[in-house]
Amino acid sequence: MDYFHLNRSPDEIRAISNLGLAHVGDGVYELMVRSWLCIHGKATNRGLHKATVQYVAAPAQARAAEKILPLLTQEEADVFRRGRNTSPHTVPKAASREEYQTATAVEALFGYLYLSGETARLRELFDEAMTA
Repeated sequence: MDYFHLNRSPDEIRAISNLGLAHVGDGVYELMVRSWLCIHGKATNRGLHKATVQYVAAPAQARAAEKILPLLTQEEADVFRRGRNTSPHTVPKAASREEYQTATAVEALFGYLYLSGETARLRELFDEAMTA
């Protein structure tokens, strides 16, 4: 199986829990941020990890959600909503519960799009999220 170019069926993706989608999406989002930082020279080698954390932390993902929410299709908004409604067992100290749930929603959406093979849509939403 080519894990870089997935195109899973809607039924296969529906079988994955919201937290499962968020787990995949967390990795996808972080890889995109790391790539973006390196390509755009946004951080030195020593500062790459710190810069990455600034973009992937829950408060930053919650701010990214504000930028992409108006662009979502109904299907994407449904995935986002389901991800946001997932109840976390713990919330990091650096984030509010609302920020953490919104970050989980962003990750679930990115996991959904990745597993669906929607890489062009991932790029579009990511580019919007990274605008200043």
